[in-house]
Amino acid sequence: MENLTATLEGSIVTLEPLRAEHAEELWVAAHDYFEMWLKASLKAAREGREGPFATRMIADGRIVGSSRYLNIRSFDRVVEIGWTWLHPSAWRTGANLEAKLLMMRHAFETLDCVRVEFKTDARNERSRAALAALPAQFEGVLRNHMIVPDVGQRDSAYFSVIDSEWPEVEANLERRLAS
Repeated sequence: MENLTATLEGSIVTLEPLRAEHAEELWVAAHDYFEMWLKASLKAAREGREGPFATRMIADGRIVGSSRYLNIRSFDRVVEIGWTWLHPSAWRTGANLEAKLLMMRHAFETLDCVRVEFKTDARNERSRAALAALPAQFEGVLRNHMIVPDVGQRDSAYFSVIDSEWPEVEANLERRLAS
């Protein structure tokens, strides 16, 4: 898909296509696994396999996390949104909600997607509740779906939003951000 990433601006966060210049600030937000993560992210972006973003807070200009498009299926017009993380200082600020809104809007309206997918560890009730609140449709659990380093075998809960649902999801996210 062309134009996979572009600067996506909201009132709480700006999602910027990931660049090497983000390195220092991203290190502060995610120093534990930063170097391996940044190299893999930039390589995937160069190869067109993923579209990573750095999440910057509008209020103070700090980079507080990242999200990305992955598992891109151009022929099917499908992307997954994932690898999302935020520094705890950005939790409950609306940053994650607005990032999802901006990325889904870009996926449906610019990339011409017909489906946006999400997956999370099936045990992660917080993420599952957040995806259900978008509202994304729960599609089921893939058992022993993947091996996660230092964790082991993982079951993954899948959710999606399709193009016919997008107007309702967009209105819900805008309503939640306004309150």
